[in-house]
Amino acid sequence: MSEILADDLGTAVELPHPPRRVVSLVPSLTEALAVTVPDRLVGATDWCTHPADLDVVRVRGTKNPDRATIEALRPDLVVANQEENRKLDVERLRAAGVPVWVTVTESVEQALSSMRRLFGEVLGVGTPEWLATATTEWTRGPELPDTRVAVPVWRDPWMVVGARTFTGDVLARLGLVNVFGSAADRYPRVELDELRGAGPELVLLPDEPYVFTAEDGPDAFPGTATVLVSGRQLTWYGPSLATARADLTAALGRAVRPDGQRHG
Repeated sequence: MSEILADDLGTAVELPHPPRRVVSLVPSLTEALAVTVPDRLVGATDWCTHPADLDVVRVRGTKNPDRATIEALRPDLVVANQEENRKLDVERLRAAGVPVWVTVTESVEQALSSMRRLFGEVLGVGTPEWLATATTEWTRGPELPDTRVAVPVWRDPWMVVGARTFTGDVLARLGLVNVFGSAADRYPRVELDELRGAGPELVLLPDEPYVFTAEDGPDAFPGTATVLVSGRQLTWYGPSLATARADLTAALGRAVRPDGQRHG
């Protein structure tokens, strides 16, 4: 028995009810599936690093999936993401008769809503406990002062988190002000002088996609407070969302004093 549902882009997808063999092309969704319906996950990308003991067939990368390997797995559902995966790969998989469900997660609410649909409507398992916890966590008000921040995601060339992004919404919900939040691009490329000149009081340096470290990153911002943070807490929208808010608040709270003063 099959049913037709519309994915997050409104595309009609014919699926068995419920899907039993799932391939994930998105690290966040891979972790969510592995934690919630581990018996159904049969394939994932090389970039899918969580859970650490994940043992499924690897289908290459998010931008260059091995479609032949995916087809050979005979999935009745492939999950993808509008931002992380290429439209071309989605179209070619569908042309080969593989059902693909595309998610859209440009904000925390979109991510939560998308996953509620995926697990409730598509997979038929209701709302996982971690998702219910994440929903409660991210409906609370801001806990940090109105600190001006910048979040580089790449170096040489420098690229930063801009407008209409999941990470930008995470920052706003924490009470932080993204100095590039009104940029025209979602991940604008900027010169280092422009980045410094935007006046961030705090620079958040994640470990993905570029791996910033204590020796590679803070050196570019003399006189400005920097904090190394987990990219997973800033950009992933699976089970990590249940603890990311508390983890980020604790990490950034060590750089921003309760009275609003910043550690240098």
